[in-house]
Amino acid sequence: MESENTPPVYRLLVMGANGGIGEQCVELALQAGHKVTAVLRTPANLTLTHHNLEVIKGDITDSRTFEKYLENKDAVISAIGVSGGFGNDKPTTLYSAGNANLLQAMQRAGIERVFFISASAIEISPVLPFFIRLVAKYIVQKLLRNMYADLRKMEALVKKSNTLWTIMRPPQLSNKPVTGQYRIAINAFLKNCLKISRADVAHFIINNINNPATYNATIEISY
Repeated sequence: MESENTPPVYRLLVMGANGGIGEQCVELALQAGHKVTAVLRTPANLTLTHHNLEVIKGDITDSRTFEKYLENKDAVISAIGVSGGFGNDKPTTLYSAGNANLLQAMQRAGIERVFFISASAIEISPVLPFFIRLVAKYIVQKLLRNMYADLRKMEALVKKSNTLWTIMRPPQLSNKPVTGQYRIAINAFLKNCLKISRADVAHFIINNINNPATYNATIEISY
């Protein structure tokens, strides 16, 4: 018999599992004892191996490649991303069209719980310092206007979906290790939301899979 204090084991599906946040989600989930199905276009790009890890070849833009793997999952983490960044921002529909495919496949499979990755600068926070607000509006939003336009479309369709969604809005991301020490704001702006590691974004996700306070909510997270 399991102890009442035994933490639950979740069956998770991670889209974009070789990306910065996606791979961290896979790794931290496995460390916590969960069972993970990692979906990525090139499975060889994920070097992790574990007896609770299933790696499959799939593409979020084609639900036929991953839909059957949604069966019996407790939650989905969409950590997809475009290869672009400052100076290489190109028009994209990956976030909106890709996650629309995912949401439709989840509905058919009867899966409700899902996380999405967005960005804090998608809205200009009124509690950021004045100079940072100017940088976000006139530099960050301009240089990443295509990506942010598609993220806005994604957020709109997610919010209309019949799921238990959480949209993560991290600020500037780093590759520093997990600390588990950070601040969050639920459906609100976080003061001095400036930096967070990909590992700590993943840490929050994995530790809030079944937290009702995060259902149908946007989360700002920062140190």
